[in-house]
Amino acid sequence: MKQEVTVLIVDDHPLLRHGLREVIGHNSRFKIVGEAADGEEAMRLFVTLKPDIAVIDIDMPRLNGLETIRALRQQAFAIKTIILTMYKEEDMFNAAMDLGAKAYVLKENAANDIMAALETVARGEAFVSPLMLEAGQRRSERVRELLLSKPQIESLTPSERRILKLVGEDYTSKEIAGLLNLSVRTVENHRQHICDKLKLHGTHSLLKFAFDNSAYL
Repeated sequence: MKQEVTVLIVDDHPLLRHGLREVIGHNSRFKIVGEAADGEEAMRLFVTLKPDIAVIDIDMPRLNGLETIRALRQQAFAIKTIILTMYKEEDMFNAAMDLGAKAYVLKENAANDIMAALETVARGEAFVSPLMLEAGQRRSERVRELLLSKPQIESLTPSERRILKLVGEDYTSKEIAGLLNLSVRTVENHRQHICDKLKLHGTHSLLKFAFDNSAYL
């Protein structure tokens, strides 16, 4: 891991961006390389600045935070994301984590939590604000239950795991092929291999399994 970690702040409130700059600026290990007021501007800056970590608000004009993370993943940017939000609802938390967010920080406690989140994410680990720990624990428990019921999930390759997750997000084979730059035939072969490994039988069994467990794959 390189010594200096670059950070992009994405939030439509200038005062909040200023506050984050003040807090993060006290730690010389983290360097703020840019700011964006909405998701579309952020996507342009991801291309030019290539930050290590992006701190992203959920509520923004144009592309919101979740749409921005989804676009990041679709374009295969190697950027770790920290969600900064006022939402305490468990479904919003799960939606962010499903999309690959590495941290979930509540704005009401951002001054205390943001540096811990940055340090944790920079180490390659996940961070959840203490006020959201119960939701995080419930999510972890459901993941454990899924692995107990279907331990074969561990045998899936990274490509198979990603395709299974996209199936659970209601992408068709053709759409998955476009996202991953694969042929439709290759995607269909992967889907069959997933069914074989997970012992799923029947026309819609893979789709049902992916839908039912999309939050925990």
